[in-house]
Amino acid sequence: MPQELSSTQLRAAFAARLSTMYGGEVPAYRTLVDVAAQVNYDVVAGDPDAERLGSLERVTAERHGAIRVGTVAELREVGQLFAAMGMHPVGFYDLRDAGAASVPVVSTAFRPLDATELAANPFRVFVSVLTTDDRRFFPADLQHDVERFLGRRQLFSPELLSLAERAEADGALPEAEADRFLDLAVDAFSLSAEPIDRAWYERLEQVSGVAADIAGVTTTHINHLTPRVLDIDLLYERMQAAGVEMIDEIQGPPRVDGPAVLLRQTSFRALAEPRWFRGPDGRVERGALRVRFGEVEARGVALTSAGRQRFDATGVADLPRTERDLAVNDLAFYTVTARPQRPRQRPPLGDLAALVDGGWVILHPVVYEDFLPRSAAGIFRSNLGRDDDSDRSQPGSQRDAGWLAGVLQRPVHDLFELYAAQRQASWDVALRTLSA
Repeated sequence: MPQELSSTQLRAAFAARLSTMYGGEVPAYRTLVDVAAQVNYDVVAGDPDAERLGSLERVTAERHGAIRVGTVAELREVGQLFAAMGMHPVGFYDLRDAGAASVPVVSTAFRPLDATELAANPFRVFVSVLTTDDRRFFPADLQHDVERFLGRRQLFSPELLSLAERAEADGALPEAEADRFLDLAVDAFSLSAEPIDRAWYERLEQVSGVAADIAGVTTTHINHLTPRVLDIDLLYERMQAAGVEMIDEIQGPPRVDGPAVLLRQTSFRALAEPRWFRGPDGRVERGALRVRFGEVEARGVALTSAGRQRFDATGVADLPRTERDLAVNDLAFYTVTARPQRPRQRPPLGDLAALVDGGWVILHPVVYEDFLPRSAAGIFRSNLGRDDDSDRSQPGSQRDAGWLAGVLQRPVHDLFELYAAQRQASWDVALRTLSA
């Protein structure tokens, strides 16, 4: 009987193959991975608490990818592809309202849902889809032309999608079919050598470099593949010292003297990659595009809804500087375990502050596994070199998590609910222990 690869194994193998492929296409990515791995090793060697938000092994192996598609049909196929690998849509991100960095896409992230699967392989893919009916970006004539262009292409082969459906239904694929699935999936995200219509691409660039990258070509590709680092400021310094040009700043919350929260990101600048272009006369000539870049991220503790509201209003300045205060004020998510050695007189089980202060439970930060729309849009803008110039006098188009779920024909999971469930599960175990 042939050996089978589970959805977890398919995800791990896909992430590894994608990393190898992308490293061949973008050599500076290999430099980024090497520097990130060395930073992680050095940080752990010098700080006994460095692995509080993830072990050295997990953090160094961690990646998130980013891809962009043009239509709801393509997005639905992406959902099928990642479902085969145990990855589900989490969160809704609207990058059209990110200030000067606005781009005409909405996004979600496909990732494992539970802590066990994340620990086994924490691969995520941030997927954006073009909003061609948004008049702030696309006049009616351009919308028509874009949708006609996108309607003629097929990003994923019927064979790949059929294998993905089978993998989702069965939770696994036999070894030979798994190998074929992985070959087709990685190939679908590799950079195409097909010539680009220069006039069409440049027309879309007037709207957005992201729009051109999505709808100016006949295929999709991995836009960036992001390693995780334990000290992003140190990584930034070392990349610059290695002669790699970085974007101007680190996106996300500033560094503070206290627990890291949410997500910080930066990248090296998009490199000029050789591409073929077809001119109006049909001649094909060599050219270059700067659309792919090397992103890196550092992750902190996940904020609760109340904590996120405070952060969005005032930034990190108004957040407590200790894990204890973040937890007991319900501003960040922490799981708990009962201490093996506990005092004799137990406080009320509902009094978290007393349980923590009295030495009854231990707090463990819940890592933020998701994304920040302004940071993502800021990375895009920093690499594409232009601010938002959309026509804000025109109406937008309705997009939200409900719309996304309808398009995907799959539930879009609420990240706050996922973190809350993780916290509650730990409390259930701890309370049974404390009550015994």
